[in-house]
Amino acid sequence: MMQTIIPSETRGSADHGWLKAKHTFSFADYYDPERVHFGALRVINEDRVAPSKGFGTHPHRDMEIVTYPISGSIEHKDSMGNGTVIPAGEVQRMTAGTGVLHSEFNHSQDEELHLLQIWFLPERNNLEPGYEQQAVPREEKLNRLRLIGSRDGRDGSLTIHQDVDLYASVLEAGNSVQLDGVGDRRIFVQVIAGDIDVNGAQLSAGDGLQLTDTDDVAISASSDSEFLLFNLA
Repeated sequence: MMQTIIPSETRGSADHGWLKAKHTFSFADYYDPERVHFGALRVINEDRVAPSKGFGTHPHRDMEIVTYPISGSIEHKDSMGNGTVIPAGEVQRMTAGTGVLHSEFNHSQDEELHLLQIWFLPERNNLEPGYEQQAVPREEKLNRLRLIGSRDGRDGSLTIHQDVDLYASVLEAGNSVQLDGVGDRRIFVQVIAGDIDVNGAQLSAGDGLQLTDTDDVAISASSDSEFLLFNLA
C-alpha cells in the first residue's frame, strides 16, 4: 500500500476578498509539479464565497465539473439554457465538452457559500455539453458510502464521463465504512469536516489522501465527519 497525505495547510490558497479558495491540486496561480492531477482527478477547490458574490460568465471546455455545496446555495446559469439554484444537499455535474459558458453566484444576500468544485479530465474530448443535478439528502449519506457520481449513472448518481466512482459520506463519531475490492484502482479521500482514519492515516478537515496498491479502504470517524471518496482508474 502506498499513501500520500496532502495536509490542509499545504494546499494552494487565494484570497480575493469576496472569494477565499483552497486548491488541493495546481490551479490558477498555484502550481506544484507534484500536485497536478491524480489519475483523471484534476481539481479539488474548496471555495468560500461572500453573499451575492460569485463568478461571472466564463468559458469551459473538455472537462467534467462536479459541484458539491457544503453550506449555502449556488445560483447557476449557462449557455445550455439552464438557470437553477443548487443548495447544500444537492450535487451538480456539468460536461463542458465542446464548450460552455456559465456563471455561478452565491444565491444568498447574507450568508457565506461554502462548496467544493471538482474537475475530472473526460474520457474523450469534444463531448456534447451536458448538465445534471441530483438531491443527495444527509440521511442517504449517514454512516454509509453514498454513490453520487459514476460513469454509468447507476443508483441515482450523476453520470461522469470518466472511469470514476465518487462517494459522499457523513460519518458519526465511532462509526465506520469500508470499500472492498479496490485492486489496482486509485483512491482519493477529501475530508470536508471532522476527523477520520483511512487505512491507518489520520486525517482532519481539509486534508486529502492519495492511496494506491490496496485491496480495500477502511474509514472510521473519531468525531462527526463528512468526506468524499474517489475510486479512479
